[in-house]
Amino acid sequence: MSNKINLKALVIIVVGCCMQLLNAQLTDLARLEYSFIPSSRSEDQYTRLRAMLNYPIKIKNDSYFIVGGEYNRIILNLNEPYPFDTRIIDRLHIIDLNLGYTFKTSAYWRLGFQFNPRIASTLETSITNEDIFFNGGVFAIHDKTDATDVERPFRLIVGLTYNTTVGIPFPLPFVSYYRKINQKWSYTAGIPKSNVKYFVTEKAIIQTFAALDGYFANLQQSIIVNRKKAENISLSVAVAGLGFEYFLTKHLVAYTYTGYTFRLDNVLRNNDRDEIFRLNNLNAFYLRTGIKFKI
Repeated sequence: MSNKINLKALVIIVVGCCMQLLNAQLTDLARLEYSFIPSSRSEDQYTRLRAMLNYPIKIKNDSYFIVGGEYNRIILNLNEPYPFDTRIIDRLHIIDLNLGYTFKTSAYWRLGFQFNPRIASTLETSITNEDIFFNGGVFAIHDKTDATDVERPFRLIVGLTYNTTVGIPFPLPFVSYYRKINQKWSYTAGIPKSNVKYFVTEKAIIQTFAALDGYFANLQQSIIVNRKKAENISLSVAVAGLGFEYFLTKHLVAYTYTGYTFRLDNVLRNNDRDEIFRLNNLNAFYLRTGIKFKI
């Protein structure tokens, strides 16, 4: 497999492993979300419906076992002329089982482990081995967001992630750094998301952001394009824009992110992850909105 394909697949590692673990173990317990990418210069559209629920079980002191799940339904409205039947890929399903364990090693350090079996497929028939993927990660979290001995609270997360969809036979690094500058400003630097937040009030937050999104799924019905067989589909998106969050209650948050994609890579691949056919890659407007319950 070429290095070029492996580097593109890093998006899937970041989104599939890192965000689910960190959201589950740090803040988000439940989420309902709608994403939409229309194309102003094309008839194609991308829609994603997402539901997530995680439940932390306290083991002892500050140790928790997290069990949960997530469902993503990807709707591809491909209305441009393509040399194959687009109905084969108009619905994709991504189902995750989230299993995690986190515990404190000191006052400000915490370790986290995650195992994330995934079904990612068109699911036209019963589930096969090709529909199942295994993701995971191990993370060290240095959290001084509530510390009183620092002028500017911060949180540093470093870790290793592994994802079987990528084809790289070793773990890859992950780093994210958050710092609160003052009562009005904070920032996060890292992958899959970086942002700068401005706290308008205690309930309202405006932010600029840059983020990665994407998926990888098996095609139960393969597609023949230019005499080549496509058996998987992947999407990687890089987007930047503005976001708004509003606390409806202490733990319930409504949010909307709008922006523009500066990279949109939608590709049919064979079982070696080689590119077979490139779908419409025109950059477009981006919308993501929803509601989440966080601690």
